Amino acid sequence: MTEYSPAFLPISVDPSLSSAPDGWKWVRLNEVARLESGHTPSRLRPEWWGGDVSWLSLTEIRAFDGKWVSGTEIKTNHAGIANSAARILPVGTVCLSRTASVGFVAIMGNPMATSQDFANWVCGETLDPDFLMYSLIRSRDYLRELSSGATHKTIYMPTLEAFHICLPALEAQKAIVKRLKAALSEAHQAAAGAKSQSEDVSALASAIIFESIKKNSAHERRLGDVLDEVKRGVGADWASHPVLGATRDGLAPAKEPPGKQAPKYKPATPGTVFYNPMRILIGSIAFVDDDDDPGITSPDYVVLRGKPDIVDSRWFYYWLRSPLGAHCILSLARGAVRERMLFNRLAEGEIALPSYAEQQRASAALKELKPLKRALESRLSEINRLPQKILAAAFEM
Repeated sequence: MTEYSPAFLPISVDPSLSSAPDGWKWVRLNEVARLESGHTPSRLRPEWWGGDVSWLSLTEIRAFDGKWVSGTEIKTNHAGIANSAARILPVGTVCLSRTASVGFVAIMGNPMATSQDFANWVCGETLDPDFLMYSLIRSRDYLRELSSGATHKTIYMPTLEAFHICLPALEAQKAIVKRLKAALSEAHQAAAGAKSQSEDVSALASAIIFESIKKNSAHERRLGDVLDEVKRGVGADWASHPVLGATRDGLAPAKEPPGKQAPKYKPATPGTVFYNPMRILIGSIAFVDDDDDPGITSPDYVVLRGKPDIVDSRWFYYWLRSPLGAHCILSLARGAVRERMLFNRLAEGEIALPSYAEQQRASAALKELKPLKRALESRLSEINRLPQKILAAAFEM
């Protein structure tokens, strides 16, 4: 293995800062590929939209990252291309998102056009498109550091024109790509397997909830009659508590520290369920379990607990995340996707409530699932880091 910095990146605007591995050389990217910018046909001309020309936008690039793109949902047509600065680019063109969501990369599997948010390279005979794509992905963090702008971070054209790429011979590029594809395919399969196992655990939790309701003669109760809302803030000692948030995966550290309303942050102690009223429809619901560190959460969140000897809070949390809870939430949303689901709205919902003793039995079984879920999430997180490790190793060979 060639001796050089483990931080070696194959893309640079200043190649003098990094030596090339043996047999590789730094070249200007625009000497081995033609740089093309994208364009958007006028949105004021509906006759230019809809047709048979795929048009790549920022809304789709995340899903295509690291892949060949056969087609897009958004289409323009030849009139839109002919009457604007847009161009239909050939198969094999490498597309880099250069603004807002900087650093996502895909390759055109069919001729298509892109928005102006992309830098597009049509590769010459000495550059393999997959090798360029993986080089850009390997250098993603560096590319994002090159972006600038107050509103939307952007890599501007002068910077793109200064890009250099470190290249081995074409056959060596193809060999590296072949190894990368095999290794990345295994990593993606492992990630899919871990995600499926995690989903199985979630399905088992829902099955436990269903079974607890079926076993007993559950009684319909109004949620407002069996839950207590926590309204009072934690007060002056807020700084001594960690700040908690609710995500699709449940409990997590909050992304932002408390602001001016810090004393109004609500206590989130074991047995507390809370949710983001703007994101409950997509599952941003959390539960502080017995083995979780207590904390505080945003005053904008809805915080609640089951009434003593009526509702087991852990059981209710899993009910709320189950299809039964999701159906209840949707029935209360009244079609307003971004409407805030405050407690007074949730209180209008109904729940088929089994006996408290049955809830506790189910709750004990649900608690046993938690370490398994955490282990699977930890494994998935590890697997998700593999692609960058694989890319780093590939460019050290």
